[in-house]
Amino acid sequence: MSNPAPTDFRQHLELETPEHVMLDLEIAGIGSRVLAALMDWLIVGTLVTVCFVAFAWVASSARWVLAAGIALSFGITYGYFTLFEAFRGGQTPGKRQLDIRVIRDTGHGVTLAEAAVRNLLLPIDLIGMVGVVLIAVTPRARRLGDMVAGTVVVRDRPVQVASVIEVADTTTPPRTEAVTGTPVLADADAHLLRAFLDRAPDLPDAARDRLAGELATRFHEVLSTSRGGDAITRLRRLHDDEQARRQGRFGSRGAARHAGAAPAVAERLVARQSARWETFQVMADRVTRGGLASLTPAELPEFAERYREVAADLARARTYKADPMVLLRLERMVAAGHNALYRVDRRTWRRIATFLALEAPAAVVANRRVVLLAFISFLLPAIAGFALLRERPQLAPELIPDTMLERIEAGPARTEAGLGYYVAETTERPVVAISIITNNLRVAMTAFASGILFGVGSLAALAFNGLSLGAISGAFANAGMLGYLWTFVVGHGVLELFAIWVAGAAGFLLGGALFRPGEYSRSDAMVLAGRTALRLVAASGVLLLVAGLIEGFISASNWPLAARAAVSVASALLLVAYLGVGARWTMHDAR
Repeated sequence: MSNPAPTDFRQHLELETPEHVMLDLEIAGIGSRVLAALMDWLIVGTLVTVCFVAFAWVASSARWVLAAGIALSFGITYGYFTLFEAFRGGQTPGKRQLDIRVIRDTGHGVTLAEAAVRNLLLPIDLIGMVGVVLIAVTPRARRLGDMVAGTVVVRDRPVQVASVIEVADTTTPPRTEAVTGTPVLADADAHLLRAFLDRAPDLPDAARDRLAGELATRFHEVLSTSRGGDAITRLRRLHDDEQARRQGRFGSRGAARHAGAAPAVAERLVARQSARWETFQVMADRVTRGGLASLTPAELPEFAERYREVAADLARARTYKADPMVLLRLERMVAAGHNALYRVDRRTWRRIATFLALEAPAAVVANRRVVLLAFISFLLPAIAGFALLRERPQLAPELIPDTMLERIEAGPARTEAGLGYYVAETTERPVVAISIITNNLRVAMTAFASGILFGVGSLAALAFNGLSLGAISGAFANAGMLGYLWTFVVGHGVLELFAIWVAGAAGFLLGGALFRPGEYSRSDAMVLAGRTALRLVAASGVLLLVAGLIEGFISASNWPLAARAAVSVASALLLVAYLGVGARWTMHDAR
């Protein structure tokens, strides 16, 4: 009879591997995840601070350097988690220190897409510690980003469970003779003896000696006394002799007499395979730390072969009801091997280029009705804001930022001087462009991520931006300066506005999955919507990048209106071409 398993309050994820073995993964708890997050944010904060100080030091003489510093700081803040999880096997430095890893809920490694989706939702998870609360209360400890990306965070490294055969003791003389015959201990007695010897080094001396004496009395009929030694030494000899008998030819038969066939076979399996498990655990630990690249070309097929063998041993051990500690050890090793072998490691620049140039615009075309809904959600508040300011000009100080009011007042003088709405010095334009791009990307990501709030957040983001633009336009129109404002907007406005609508549409997809999951469960519908929404966000990012460059280098210059209008037409044609490529890709993909 095996020892009963202790009560386990940890959460687990059961998966079936391609080898048809049930894999039991331990879900990472709130403590390890919060600690890993704190370590990662400390790294992010340090990197951003160092970047800011280093670039600011030389920025006065080289504004391109400051622009690069702004871009790098933005990339570190928003790309740290995504890039590490995508390209380092689901582990940031903090997660690596805590031995936890992000995987897909199918058991496979995360790709760049899943890593990006789960971290685009991070700003929402950080509001009011929503993510921490969800990790604490949801069945698989998943925050919003995990739910949309279809990911879980699991413990990674195999637990170092004490060997079920080898109990090291340098004071015990080695056996010089072979031990044969059938086992002399009942299965329960063998478990009891093993458990004591595993824990003996950690017990106080008095307690260890007392328990050793009690066990020596219990096993006095089979305990060897001819070779001398204290009780613990003789108990270790009995353990080693018993394991040798169980490993031998008659091991399962003798144990069967005491405890039944299934536990006896499990004991024999443990006795015969433990050495192989030790070897695999050493390799699994290496792969956990350094990935498959840590193995030599000759070791890689050996690792795969040993993984399949250990997976088969796990299935046998479960069938024959092996000791819970044996099962725990095997499950940890199989989980480590599975995570390593079925991790998606191939990520090429060509794949990323295909995603951005073809799949992203194709998703915009395929979801054009949702984009139209986002456009309407922006347009109607914009019209309302414009009409309100035209009818009630006195509301301008309450609805418009002070900087805008100042620019309205400065408009006539700047017009007489031949200056536009905003003109940046040539040396400042790289900084302006990068600042605009990063700000617009934040707006787009917020419009998408807030869609998880049943779409209300995305609707609010679109409505607010529309209302602001309409109110500002109304205030400029009241001063007779509407053309003055829109000569600045016309160059980049086509791409920038369309990109915001697309990002809002991505948020609507998330909200729609919660309202109308269709034939799928809400969790599955969210994952599917997240995959499509990511493509929309990627398309929005591409457009905002181009729009930001136009705004920083052309709109913020003294280019004449005709040239700005030409740029606007060119950007509209670029948008049509981009969507046209997506439409052709959609038709090609359908075939």
